[in-house]
Amino acid sequence: METALVLGAGGITGIAWHLGLITGLREAGVDLTDAGLVVGTSAGSVTGTLITAGVDPVDAQRLEARLGASDPPIRPDWARGAQAYALLNDEERDPAAIRAAVGALAVSANVIAEEPYVESLARRLPVQQWPERRLLITAVDAGSGEPVVWDRSSGVSLRRAVAASCAVPCIFPAVTIDGRPYMDGGVRSGTNADLAAEARRVVVLAPLAPVRMRGAPAAEIDGLRQRSKVALVAPDDLALAALGPNPFDATRWEPAIEAAIAQGHRVAPEVAAVWLG
Repeated sequence: METALVLGAGGITGIAWHLGLITGLREAGVDLTDAGLVVGTSAGSVTGTLITAGVDPVDAQRLEARLGASDPPIRPDWARGAQAYALLNDEERDPAAIRAAVGALAVSANVIAEEPYVESLARRLPVQQWPERRLLITAVDAGSGEPVVWDRSSGVSLRRAVAASCAVPCIFPAVTIDGRPYMDGGVRSGTNADLAAEARRVVVLAPLAPVRMRGAPAAEIDGLRQRSKVALVAPDDLALAALGPNPFDATRWEPAIEAAIAQGHRVAPEVAAVWLG
C-alpha cells in the first residue's frame, strides 16, 4: 500500500483541526483525502468516516458541533476522571494494566446514559453505513483493557464503532457492542499509528501530541519510521491558541478550523515531501 492517513484523538476541537488542516493542505496542493488507508482514533474516527465516505472537508466543516436541545448534556464524573487521567500519565505501570484499570473506572462512571450519547453522535454523521474505502476505527475493551480495531468486515455498526472510539472514559459512557463495553481508542494510543505500518508513506495528524503524553507515542512513531516515510503534524502554537484548553469546547469550532487551514499552508512542504515524494 502506498499511502495511509492517521487521524488522532482530540475531541470536538480535534475534529475541527483535522478538517481545517486537510482543507489547507489541499489548497496548497497536497490532497490527503485520497489515502489508501485511513486509521481513525476517537475524534479521528469521525473525521476518518467523513473522508472515506467522500464528504468534502469543506462541507464537513458545517457539521453541527454545538449541543442542541435534543442532545444530552456532557456530565463528566470528575472524581473517576481524575483517577483515569493519573493512570494514563503513569509511565511506571504496565500499559495493559493501565487500560484495564481505566476501563473499570469507565464502566462505573456516573455519566450520561449510553443510548442518548450514541444517538447524539450518530445524528451528526451524514453517513450511517461503512464506506467502501478502507477505514480502521480503534477502541479498547473496557472490560479486559484489550485494544480492538474494526472495519467494514467486522460486523459492527458504524455508529456504534464511532461512538465507542469517541467514548472518553468518565466523560462519555462505555458503548456496548455484542455484550461487551468499549471505550475510547485513545486509551491505548492517541494515534494508533502502528496500524498504518503496511503503507510506504504515512501522514499522522495528532491534535493532542503537544499536550498529552499518549497524544502521539514516540516509540510508535519511531517504529513506523523504520519502515515508512512519515510526516507527523501536531497543532502549532497559533493553532493551539485557537483550539483552547478544553477539547470539548464547541465554541472553538470555527476558530480551530481557520487556524488549521492556515497551518495547513505552512506545513504543506513538509507533508508534500512524504505524501508526494
